[in-house]
Amino acid sequence: MTRTGFVIANLFRKKTRTILTVLSVIMAFLLFGLLQSLNSIFSAGADFVGATRLMTQARVSFTQALPLSMLPKLESVPGVARVAYSQWFGGVWQENTQVFTFAIDPERYHDVYPEWVLPEEQWKAFEHTRTAMIAGKMVADQYGWKVGQKIPLSSNIYPQKGGSKSWAFDLVGIYDGKDETWRKQTNAVFINHDYFDEANMFGKGRTNFYILKLAPGTDAAQVSKTVDAMFENSPDETKTQTEKDFNLSFVKQIGDIGLIVRWILFAVFFTLLLVVGNTMAQSVRERVPELAVLKTLGFTDGSVLGFVLAEAVALCLVGGVIGLILATLLGAMVEQATGGQFRLNVNGVIWAIGIGAILIMSFAVGLLPALRARSLKIVDALAGR
Repeated sequence: MTRTGFVIANLFRKKTRTILTVLSVIMAFLLFGLLQSLNSIFSAGADFVGATRLMTQARVSFTQALPLSMLPKLESVPGVARVAYSQWFGGVWQENTQVFTFAIDPERYHDVYPEWVLPEEQWKAFEHTRTAMIAGKMVADQYGWKVGQKIPLSSNIYPQKGGSKSWAFDLVGIYDGKDETWRKQTNAVFINHDYFDEANMFGKGRTNFYILKLAPGTDAAQVSKTVDAMFENSPDETKTQTEKDFNLSFVKQIGDIGLIVRWILFAVFFTLLLVVGNTMAQSVRERVPELAVLKTLGFTDGSVLGFVLAEAVALCLVGGVIGLILATLLGAMVEQATGGQFRLNVNGVIWAIGIGAILIMSFAVGLLPALRARSLKIVDALAGR
């Protein structure tokens, strides 16, 4: 029997225990790959390369409204072809089902987002009907909405002038996306901003954020700097970023994502060290007489130490690599399912960190049992002492 065969045979002396331990390692490194890729998304800096639209919000938070009087100034910025604006409505369907609802200017939004597919007559109906609403195909299919229906929505933020939080809108259109990527994003509802601004109890003439459509060949980073400099030291300081960074900022509102991810990974790997370490220690304890026989047959202390360390490395390496492969595949599936909006990219850097973690963990769980095996006295081991 070769040395490699000997190590594998020892690993599978207790098949159930080994399989369960490997599954624990697989799950740990599956989580590691996915969480590390998630952390890299939120830790990345602003990326203006290839951006065709920018989002301008209040510097403090997107929940702080900006005045509509900013519109002409934004349109005057070199490189800005068209400006739209959007107000978060806080829509609720039926009892407590949240619906992504935004109050917009139909004409401007149509110009800025040509990716939304809607018959022109429905765009016109949306523009000229004050109580109009259009819904994404995913939302309409989910709730069984049809064009021509009166859709009741509540707002958990904006009551009407009479104090009621119940609103009613005329569904004049159901929009779709131009391709598969955009079709997977039809999960929002849009209402007419003029009607919303007129009927709501407070906050007149304001919006949550502006969408700046850039002219071809425009330097997005320069436009961002120009816009923010324009309102610097004013009562309405701004923060301008790409759509991708803006979308991520929504999620960041729940807290420090990076810190949360690090603590989860710490808990996962601490538990894994205990599980795998216990497996290796128990395995060596069960084979003390056999290790003594190996020394009797002429194997050196270093060889015995190497056998035990090799078992630990094999156990962690198999589980770790399988876990990283599964994380890579699952990340690609998530990216495809979300139309590229949520990119869990388990890249080469994450793989390198993962392999390093595998090796460190292998020595951490295998070194003490290996040293114990190395220091065994043949007489004492054979005597069961």
